[in-house]
Amino acid sequence: MSTKDFVEKDYYKVLGVPKDATDAEIKKAYRKLARENHPDANTGDSGAEARFKEISEANDVLGDPKRRKEYDEARALFGNGGFRPGPGGGGGSFNFDLGDLFGGTQGPGQGSAGGFGGGLGDVFGGLFNRGGGAGSRTQPRRGQDIESEVTLSFTEAVDGATVPLRMSSKEPCKACSGTGDKNGTPRVCPTCVGTGQVSRGAGGGFSLTDPCADCKGRGLIAENPCEVCKGSGRATSARTMQVRIPAGVADGQRIRLRGKGTPGEHGGPAGDLYVVVHVQPHPVFGRKGDNLTVTVPVTFPEAALGGEVRVPTLGGPPVTLKIAPGTPNGRTMRARGKGSARKDGTRGDLLVTVEVIVPKDLGDKAKESLESYREATADQDPRAELFQAAKGA
Repeated sequence: MSTKDFVEKDYYKVLGVPKDATDAEIKKAYRKLARENHPDANTGDSGAEARFKEISEANDVLGDPKRRKEYDEARALFGNGGFRPGPGGGGGSFNFDLGDLFGGTQGPGQGSAGGFGGGLGDVFGGLFNRGGGAGSRTQPRRGQDIESEVTLSFTEAVDGATVPLRMSSKEPCKACSGTGDKNGTPRVCPTCVGTGQVSRGAGGGFSLTDPCADCKGRGLIAENPCEVCKGSGRATSARTMQVRIPAGVADGQRIRLRGKGTPGEHGGPAGDLYVVVHVQPHPVFGRKGDNLTVTVPVTFPEAALGGEVRVPTLGGPPVTLKIAPGTPNGRTMRARGKGSARKDGTRGDLLVTVEVIVPKDLGDKAKESLESYREATADQDPRAELFQAAKGA
């Protein structure tokens, strides 16, 4: 803020009090206006946030007897930005830029004795360098991200599910309306002048910005700390949220839900919620991307002679697949559209792997039949190619 802007601002009007108001009247007016316009009580209202900053700025000056006296003297001397000459200076008045008086370069004849540069600079130097301008405006702060976990059944992960999540997070304290002060009237931090940040030199002309240690980055300090939040303005709150987990989520996947984390401060946006998903295994089905997998046992005659087998699906009726004659063990077939749901609404496939089962016990008739089969295929050596390849290697 320029010196001219500071002098022209009517802080008494901002607080709605007369110029001869007592300290108690100023304090009472500030508390009332601060409660009504606090950003945490007017989420999303930029007008309320601007009024709160202006109210805090006015209180910083009028609430300090020394600064109020300096402010009153400045207003009496310059009025509404125009210089008032003393007796003998003529009946009129003339306006000029106060920046020339306080911040400009001294011209000829404006030394410490002949001009305004020396004395007035001493009068207002401390006042204008102690906050109250743009730097004292409390900055919006984004809420923190939080993380939670959820365990789904295999079917819920494939089809999607809405699950309740109970979470504990820091939110604006209800006892003090998020101000941190039990009276609802915190003051602007004098260290960071309300910004919540302080700069320190890093050498080479560079500087680093850190959160203010005195106000913990809030920009405000509670003179009467709230007993619930201990002056932080944030209190632990437990809440249950219904969260929709999309179809086709995988085990270990991390889902981001924007704006579902901790609420922001001073009109800042809320943080995000990250949900880590754990999927319980299924006794029959497995996952491979968007496809489901299943292993189906078949008999030797079915694999050798071919046939049809019924295959279960997840949550739906079984499907019938044809097995070609001479199907080897481990061959995979595909049932289209019977897999996991995709983001576009389509579904993956069901991959069916054939497992030829060898019976442990055979009856006499079955043994005779197999003996006959062995004699009929005695000239076929399934290991011939194996030994031939071994010799050539």
